[in-house]
Amino acid sequence: MVQQGEKAPIISPAISAWISRIFYKLVAGILCISSFGLLFIILSFDVADPSINSTASDSAETRNITDAVSANLSSFLINAFGFIISVALAFIPLVWSYRMWQNRWHGRLLFRLFLLPFVLLLMAVSEYYVFAAPFGNATGKAMYELFLEYPILVKPIMTSPILINSQHLVAGGLMLMAAIGYIYIASIGFNELRVLGKGYQLTRAAIGKVFQGMARAKSLASERRKSKPRAKRKSPAPRREPIIVAGKDDNDAKAASAKRKKAAASGKQTSLDLGTPSGYSLPSAELLAEPNKALIAPDAEALDNTSRMLEGVLSEFGIGGNIEKARFGPVVTRYELNPAPGTKTQRVISLSDDIARSMSALSVRVAVVPGQNTIGIELPNTNRQTVLIRDILDHDEWENSKAALPVALGMDIAGNPVVADLTRMPHLLVAGTTGSGKSVGINGMILSLLYTHTPETCRLIMIDPKMLELSVYDGIPHLLTPVVTDPNKAVVALKWAVREMENRYRNMAKVGVRNIDGFNKYILDAKRKGETLSRRVQTGFDEESGQPVYEEEQLDLNVLPFIVVIIDEVADLMLVAGKDIEAMVQRLAQMARAAGIHVIMATQRPSVDVITGTIKANFPTRISFQVTSRIDSRTILGEQGAEHLLGRGDMLFMEGGGRIVRVHGPFVSDEEVEKVASFLRQQGEPEYDDSVTIEADALQNGDNGDAALDTEASLYDQAVELVRREGKASTSFIQRHLRIGYNRAATIIEDMERNGLVSPANHAGKREILMDTDHV
Repeated sequence: MVQQGEKAPIISPAISAWISRIFYKLVAGILCISSFGLLFIILSFDVADPSINSTASDSAETRNITDAVSANLSSFLINAFGFIISVALAFIPLVWSYRMWQNRWHGRLLFRLFLLPFVLLLMAVSEYYVFAAPFGNATGKAMYELFLEYPILVKPIMTSPILINSQHLVAGGLMLMAAIGYIYIASIGFNELRVLGKGYQLTRAAIGKVFQGMARAKSLASERRKSKPRAKRKSPAPRREPIIVAGKDDNDAKAASAKRKKAAASGKQTSLDLGTPSGYSLPSAELLAEPNKALIAPDAEALDNTSRMLEGVLSEFGIGGNIEKARFGPVVTRYELNPAPGTKTQRVISLSDDIARSMSALSVRVAVVPGQNTIGIELPNTNRQTVLIRDILDHDEWENSKAALPVALGMDIAGNPVVADLTRMPHLLVAGTTGSGKSVGINGMILSLLYTHTPETCRLIMIDPKMLELSVYDGIPHLLTPVVTDPNKAVVALKWAVREMENRYRNMAKVGVRNIDGFNKYILDAKRKGETLSRRVQTGFDEESGQPVYEEEQLDLNVLPFIVVIIDEVADLMLVAGKDIEAMVQRLAQMARAAGIHVIMATQRPSVDVITGTIKANFPTRISFQVTSRIDSRTILGEQGAEHLLGRGDMLFMEGGGRIVRVHGPFVSDEEVEKVASFLRQQGEPEYDDSVTIEADALQNGDNGDAALDTEASLYDQAVELVRREGKASTSFIQRHLRIGYNRAATIIEDMERNGLVSPANHAGKREILMDTDHV
């Protein structure tokens, strides 16, 4: 906004900046052409050419590339300064043009031009002094003789017997001063040296290719002369890898297609050898949707234009550097920025919103590329490709995985499958807002387990308080209990998991093993050998001798399957019984790994009251889908970035508290889930364990399903006694004294009001106690 008294600018700052960039590009192009022209003129110098320094007839032919003008210029430079200094002089405008093109020009052009003749003289005399004629030529010789005329400063050093070795110091000093001056005038930095090195490597590789092609052509010609009619053609040389990296190529797609046809024809599936029941078969990949075609990357020109545009946007915010590589993927493209020296990473990361606005992108995530000195700027693709679950299940990465509990998480930025092992995590915490793809990601993990394990090797406990997402799996043979939807039964199920963990550890101690793998191997080896499992235990002491008495105890042990507890929404459980849930989850997360029990816990509200410090400390492996704020991202991951995700399965995966990887989760439709679940139901009926959702005390008393009702009745009686004794009746009062959730306390107060024990709340929220003092 222009204030009063100030003149409005004729040209807007944006247009002025654009004109400035165009001007710098134009000047850079002129300098580059001039540099190469001067270099060619010097390289084509011929002593026999007619010039101002030589005499020749008028009919003499000029061999330089631009006739008489170039012959005179090259003759002057070489005779005055020498060949080496002339070539170095031609490289100065080339470096200037590169810095102007990269918008990294330091300025002070007049001062550099003022220093140029002095540096040239210094270079000439140092070259003549070190190498003698013909180096340095006329200028070097003249300056050298001029220095000798000052005996007080120069001649004693160069002729004294005592300081005769100091001549090397003089030579080194002259060359060092000349090199420093040249580097300053030419503005040569680390980036320019790296570019020159790359140019040398590319030139050397191109020359090598030319000579290889010439040799190959000669060999083919000789073979054709020796052979008759038609000779077999040799296979073409392997093509070079492009700088632009895509996720897949056509060969991978053809190989995957051939593998799918072979698997469909044979119908073979792999599983763990832990006693697969006869007649049971794992689901086929044909139940899932057809995979996508090979990932087609855009042309190199489009990616290069985007890279240059991104460099221009960064330069507007004062960030120097160049884009070294563009890695194209199914959802986003990562441009790897090599920042200028002295650029702070956090400064680039803080510009993510401004970069998204300038690039007209929906969202931009900026993060350091692990293991490299570059910063990754991830821009969403114009045409996003959906990652399907079958894209991962048909890949070699999945087929060759040695994970005990493989989980297909999706594909990374480059389009490579990401397959994790749940036994190594060993527990997983998932967070994401509604619509971010969290539930679809959970379905993909469940299908990964169902496609690799039978009910004999893996059992599931599904807890779904929302009663929406996991009910489709009800009735599959992998379940230990029907899908739990009641929060009170969910607490009981987690307590059962803790008891099962403790019981497994006791059985492992009996046979002297430390984990479930060793236990199952011990049991299978004993059954294979036909041995009876037993252990020697002490039963007492002999009355006469006092020696301990031992007996052989028969052990009835079987192979233990993995148990995976899946909680779709932990926030609802924390509202009902936060303390109990947190205690059970903490105990499972701390100890259940070696027992083969693993927990996958998801929530759509990653706040500190849901994901407490205790839960975060025991869940080092976490996945964050898109969240609403950077505070939620810090809560789940410990750093920001999840708020810049694109949704629809886009996630950040942190394994074991280490580096964070961006993964695009696979899409699993409801039809695919229903097909797989229906196929599994046809394999057999589930064998439910009633003790999973029944309290241990009620199970011992034989109360079965009435245990939950008895628990509610007991709480109600305790609340009535508390109100009668204290003379107070409110939801918060009962919640605080009985240490229960707000919803349960409110339900108890409503039941008291319905039974006539307390009055309805008045305008101030107070209730009168209607029961007599003798009521219990």
